[in-house]
Amino acid sequence: MNMVVRVENYLKSTTTSTGETGVLENNYECLRVLNVERNRNIIYTCKDDEGNVFFGLYDYQTKQNEHLYTFEKDLQVVSCSVNREKTLLATSLVQAAKEGKSNELQPGSKCLTLLVEIHPINNVKVLKAVDSYIWVQFLYPHVESHPQPENHLLLLSEEKYIEQFRIQVVQEDGNRVVIKNSGHLPRERVAEDFVWAQWDMSEQRLYYIDLKKSRSVLKCIQFYADEHFKLMFEAPLDISLSDSGFKLVNFGYSDLQDQEELSKRLTLCVFTNHTGSLCVCYCPNFDSCEQITYSVFYFHKGHSKTFTTAPGSVDSRVTKGITFLNLDYYVAVYLPGHFFHLLNIQHPDLICHSLFLTENSEVIDMLPHSPLQSLSGSLVLDSCSGKLYRALLNQSYLLEFLWNTRLDCERMALLHCVLSCGRDPRRLEAKIIQWISENISACHSFDLIREFIIASSYWSIYPETSNMDKLLPYSSLLTWDTEIPGITLVTEEIPLPLMKVHSFKGYWEKLNSNLEYVKYSKPHLYYNNSVVRREWHNLISEEKTGKRRSTVYVRNILDNAIKVISNLEAKNLEPRLTPLFQEEDNHQQLLIGLMVSELRDHLLRHLQGVEKKKIEQMVLDYVSKLLDLICQILEASWRKHNLHPWALNFNRQASAAEFAVFHIMTRILEATNTLFLPLPPGFHTLHMILGVRCLPLHNLLHYIDHGVLLLTEAAVTRLMKDLDNTEKNEKLKFSIIMRLPPLTGQKICRLWDHPVSSNIISRNHVKRLLQNYNKQPWSSVMDKSSFSVEFLPLNYFIHILTDIESSNPALYAFEGHDNVDAKFVEEAALKHTAMLLGL
Repeated sequence: MNMVVRVENYLKSTTTSTGETGVLENNYECLRVLNVERNRNIIYTCKDDEGNVFFGLYDYQTKQNEHLYTFEKDLQVVSCSVNREKTLLATSLVQAAKEGKSNELQPGSKCLTLLVEIHPINNVKVLKAVDSYIWVQFLYPHVESHPQPENHLLLLSEEKYIEQFRIQVVQEDGNRVVIKNSGHLPRERVAEDFVWAQWDMSEQRLYYIDLKKSRSVLKCIQFYADEHFKLMFEAPLDISLSDSGFKLVNFGYSDLQDQEELSKRLTLCVFTNHTGSLCVCYCPNFDSCEQITYSVFYFHKGHSKTFTTAPGSVDSRVTKGITFLNLDYYVAVYLPGHFFHLLNIQHPDLICHSLFLTENSEVIDMLPHSPLQSLSGSLVLDSCSGKLYRALLNQSYLLEFLWNTRLDCERMALLHCVLSCGRDPRRLEAKIIQWISENISACHSFDLIREFIIASSYWSIYPETSNMDKLLPYSSLLTWDTEIPGITLVTEEIPLPLMKVHSFKGYWEKLNSNLEYVKYSKPHLYYNNSVVRREWHNLISEEKTGKRRSTVYVRNILDNAIKVISNLEAKNLEPRLTPLFQEEDNHQQLLIGLMVSELRDHLLRHLQGVEKKKIEQMVLDYVSKLLDLICQILEASWRKHNLHPWALNFNRQASAAEFAVFHIMTRILEATNTLFLPLPPGFHTLHMILGVRCLPLHNLLHYIDHGVLLLTEAAVTRLMKDLDNTEKNEKLKFSIIMRLPPLTGQKICRLWDHPVSSNIISRNHVKRLLQNYNKQPWSSVMDKSSFSVEFLPLNYFIHILTDIESSNPALYAFEGHDNVDAKFVEEAALKHTAMLLGL
């Protein structure tokens, strides 16, 4: 048997062809899959020219076919299963429907259930000979290291009961395996009075629904390796099954029933995944596509969603049933030729995080048009061709679809879906950033950069521990009010499952944690930067007033930022094109450090049982990822426009490439400001330099006054040093100096050798001298005979300043004298004094 990989565009499907081509095509017909066991071995059957029934097995490990057994009678197979050691074959058979042929089974029976010794082929034991259909399934324990002395076999009857047989085997005459005490096999009743049942071969769970006072109740039984089973939960379901007939899911794949009739029956599936999700997907029977309704019960979230769609121009007669597919973090709802709905089961609150496509989409034409049957473990059976597929999301096609779609809701859904695939994240992020740069202004319902940064950071840390989906933001959106074309939905709260056990492990522990969260954690516990915003503003205010709190506290915050930057640099060894991380951006480092501190406290409060060291590393990784994504967007933009750090010369005309990069940086700033996210140190300096180069003066000042451009000390220092003193540049420099905080302004003025800066320096110096001046008698201030009295007020003022300076030279030493014109200071003082005196 050959494994042939076929890409079905939207779904990547691995097709398993059942049989050696040269043998089966010539000697057999009606080849079809019967069952897929937990170890992924595939049991199939076919008939030769004489009608004999051939049972074969495809071994998933060896990729080889094995002959199991042949019935030399023309029979139809209802169900079949083989034990893990491949020593026992259980099957149920019915008489082939041919006119004039007598019943070759036991008289008075319609269905014969047999247990066959096949290692080697030996005895055949009749387990049941009844007038109702029987389905069989061997249990597969977790223990795989050695053969088990006892096998467990489930029998499901159309008469609505489930039994478990215990079959002991012994070895005789070397390797010959036979059934011990075959005349009396112990059995026990597992369930009864059920109307629907589903087998989960991957997790060895049995789901079934029984009717209590006309109310549907979903139950789950977990089978364990130590020969026992437990009822795990009961969950009420608000669906009607009283007139739906008897239906089984994943108990073999019989073709006894007409596919058209099956398509008119209800479809009901239970899906779980490793995160502790529990979804029940339900679609009632329908005769046409005029209006189709299906529901998904998100038990792990405490609500259900009922969707209604009217595909439009479709045939009134439907011959294909609806299919639910389990795709890990998603469930696909698929009606061939009509619609495809990819439902986000981890975050189902907003409909925009799920993808809905109608028959108008070209994607629908690329999907299989045959009726599909969903199996455990993302397997899908094509009922017409008999081929078996593994359904996986095709990341490459999702990216292609993301590039081509024009609807915001589809962009949102596809962005999250692509990121959830998680394969080669660096390459994936690069492709998404390329798409964002081409569509930066095309999206109107949400901010592309903001959504990408939040979603990609979430997926980078999510797999590391459970419950992250409750603690970290998944999306930048809290609501979505725009309608999704072609579909409507109603959301309702539902009763939570009642757990019937008190000790949990593995999946059950995660499911119970999800249920506890729904019960007790309202509102949501998603992290946000509101506390960081408040504390950061407090620290900046304290810095301006000179009343900074404990230096130890501030040092710890800055140490957090240093750890983040070191963590980021350790993971990115390639040299950067953008001149970031080249200065001590104190404000951004405070913001980074505060976010680390607050996020760490948040996770420590809510992640019980996780080591503190692991949490601290996750926090560093998360904040590093936020910064890294911003750096990646900038790097991609610089690379695209072929910019280099030395190109940022104030004396050159700004290029179109610099305009484009400035625009991207402005959009990044807008995206991060809303959520108060930190930026890489040096971002504001680079943004300011590009702003000076790209914007006319009035626009530049407008951007500065509204906080879009920040006057960092590094940017202003470079501007003062690099720009000459033309009239235009003098106006720019003076406008910027007047907008600087006082302390920064004093530093910057000393760098500008210009009368204006000298004027500002002298006035600030005089102001500082006079702040603590206490008026003294004239005789103590000056000696009248030693000074000229041409202009007494000025002489008096000079002597006051001289006296203050001489009283404490160290305190009042004049700084920045290198760029101060003494003659100008004298003239300025005289001018201002004259103005004050009205002369």
